[in-house]
Amino acid sequence: MSCRGVAFAAALLIGVGVASAEPALQCQGALKPWVVAELLFGRTGVSEARWARFLAAEVTPRFPDGLTVLDAKGQWRAPGGTRIVRERSKVLMIAMPPDADNDAKLNAIAEAYKKQFRQQSVGIIMRPACVAF
Repeated sequence: MSCRGVAFAAALLIGVGVASAEPALQCQGALKPWVVAELLFGRTGVSEARWARFLAAEVTPRFPDGLTVLDAKGQWRAPGGTRIVRERSKVLMIAMPPDADNDAKLNAIAEAYKKQFRQQSVGIIMRPACVAF
């Protein structure tokens, strides 16, 4: 998120080992047990054009089957701090079948964003879901 803090800190869950685990769901009908990842990107200093290039270069090659990007407004407060910082954000949602490679792909995206845009963090939220397309 911004260089000074952790955006969406209250909602941040690091998906270590979650993306590759079989979701504990009993899905009905055409729905299948998958996982959904949401990545939370702060946009301080990141234009729409730079975001689009990042999406094309870092995200789409790792998850070419599809994804959803939402514009958002995020806020965070650094641990121990008193000032709340608000910033433009992007929420990237990816529904995917459980796979051992998912964690590495998601973490590579987060690391690339932090490095390229000098961000302190990228939030990753993982949850099991019943999915059909």
